[in-house]
Amino acid sequence: MQWYVDVHAGIHGDGSREKPFRRIADAARCAGPGDEVLVLPGVYREEVSPAIAGTKAHPVVFRSATPRAAVITGAEPATGWTWVEGDVWKLVLPNSYFGAYNPYTTRVWGDWLNQELPVHTGEVYLDDKSLYETDAYEKVLHPVPDESSWDVDFTLHTWYTCQGTEREETIIYANFQGKDPNRERVEINVRPHCFYPVQEHVDYITLSGFVVTRAATQWAPPTALQDGMIGPHWSKGWVIEDCEISHSKCSGISLGKYLQQGNDNKWSRRKVKDGAQTQRECSLIAQLDGWSRETIGSHTIRGCDIHDCGQTGIVGNLGCVFSLIENNHIHHINNKRNLAGAEIGGIKLHAAIDVIIRNNHINDCTRGVWLDWQAQGTRVSSNIFHDNCMSRDWLLKKENKAGLGLGEDLWIEVAHGPTLVDNNVFMSERSVRLAAQGVAFVHNLFCGAITGVGRGVKNGTVQYDSTRYTPIHRPHATDIVGFMSILHGDVRFYNNVFVQQQVRQGLLDICEEEHDGEWDDGNLIAGTRSFDGFMNDEQWAKHFEGYCGEGSAETRDKYYMPLPVWLRGNVYFNGAVPCRLEEGHTVDTQHPVCVALREENGRIIVESDLFHYLPKAQLITTDTLGMAFEPEEYFETPEGEKIVFDTDLYGEKRSASPVAGPIGR
Repeated sequence: MQWYVDVHAGIHGDGSREKPFRRIADAARCAGPGDEVLVLPGVYREEVSPAIAGTKAHPVVFRSATPRAAVITGAEPATGWTWVEGDVWKLVLPNSYFGAYNPYTTRVWGDWLNQELPVHTGEVYLDDKSLYETDAYEKVLHPVPDESSWDVDFTLHTWYTCQGTEREETIIYANFQGKDPNRERVEINVRPHCFYPVQEHVDYITLSGFVVTRAATQWAPPTALQDGMIGPHWSKGWVIEDCEISHSKCSGISLGKYLQQGNDNKWSRRKVKDGAQTQRECSLIAQLDGWSRETIGSHTIRGCDIHDCGQTGIVGNLGCVFSLIENNHIHHINNKRNLAGAEIGGIKLHAAIDVIIRNNHINDCTRGVWLDWQAQGTRVSSNIFHDNCMSRDWLLKKENKAGLGLGEDLWIEVAHGPTLVDNNVFMSERSVRLAAQGVAFVHNLFCGAITGVGRGVKNGTVQYDSTRYTPIHRPHATDIVGFMSILHGDVRFYNNVFVQQQVRQGLLDICEEEHDGEWDDGNLIAGTRSFDGFMNDEQWAKHFEGYCGEGSAETRDKYYMPLPVWLRGNVYFNGAVPCRLEEGHTVDTQHPVCVALREENGRIIVESDLFHYLPKAQLITTDTLGMAFEPEEYFETPEGEKIVFDTDLYGEKRSASPVAGPIGR
């Protein structure tokens, strides 16, 4: 059955073609398995909460009749501004205007949020840009540039909110830098979500072709509900495709989690349990509450343009399992820098079990992809990353501290693997931050450094041990079979290309100061030299020869020493440095090479002269890579099938003797 929605309809109808609904929410209460909701062009200022689940064979489909012509927004026009002084204007609204949720009294708050300036979930928009909230009227009247933002000039557009002293009303002061807000397109966000079911387990919903924008979302740590402008809210089988998703206060799409009773932001609420401990509790409680492949996850996000969200483009913990994220453009995430903390990135996932992230273009984010905890069976394949870092001008000033790091294309943290990273192009100055084990890098192009090797697995204590023990799962399942610390190593590098690019002096200065931190080694040299202190497989295995399990404490150290690494067929240019253990590699000192990207018909093309100098290598398969140590799981497909790496970044077949790198020329 088809249901029709047209915001421009003369009267509110019954959902038929002749008498369409005027609100998508009305169709969402009616549409059932196999139904399609066709939404005509227009701006829909509402929160849509699908109420009836579909099935795998018969999903409930919400489709924009004209691609990206139907807009679901969490904002309302802001009219009736009065001039105060200078460039400052004032808007006064009764609190009843907001109903049960007032974004201008609701603070952004939660675990792992780390910032000095408190902000609200509300936003003020001038045209298509959000203004910068301050905590005092004087900062609106006399704004100063915020150099941590990627758009320093626009940071002079400021706003401040307070409650009326005589009436229950919300007052917003804003500096529009000489513009009259009553003549411009000014909006404020008022709704916490745009497309999000109230109930859990509203399965098999498809959202196709919409523009979704401007929701007053809450901070989304892994130990809370994990809010999103769009989200399945603890269900299975959603498809979010061909949408433009932007300007969420915090997260654009949330693939997890659910509200665990007694375990919501426990670290922030109670203060007496560390965040790592509460995250372990989240995984175990979820398993007791029915978290499984049969009930949760298996979502698809494809073909979307996701940008200008404050915290993440896509976030998920537990609810993201067995999902596919492909062919998206994810960019300009956390560029305002009005939010800071440990849950920021283009994609930020916990427990990305059997998640595939492929063929995405991820750029100009504070951090590209962050796989945190339980990245088991995860595959990051054929993506193009570039310009993922902190704001450049701000970063180059030595007095500024980077907090959780300088930013990078990919961060894998406290996971046991197997995590497979293949056929990617990493163009940022820092390619990968690796505080994990059980990772295989195959046929990638690295134009930046691999950082943080051997670090970042404790929680920063001084007097006591704070080792993070993270879950290990049964292969291709959510069942937890154990916990273990990260030993480091258990990493493979096969047929990769490393190119050292020129690094800015300011960044070198910062990294010199950060070179011996717990979280970062400050490395900016491309290559695998960070693994010089590790053993190969033969050296490691000798420690166990003739050992029967008894003996001194020294003999037991072998169970906690770093695991071996494997390297073969890698190629190094422009001064990139190989690991001392590597054999069968190529260091090219004769041919300085350049690497650049260009766009052609919507496709990102890698241009470089290095392709003329690549030697032949051996074909890599699942058998080459072996098993990740702790879960004893192979680098294989989610279905348990072997992988042959005979297809390159662009889907072209490689020869039986391929060249290194992601492009099989």
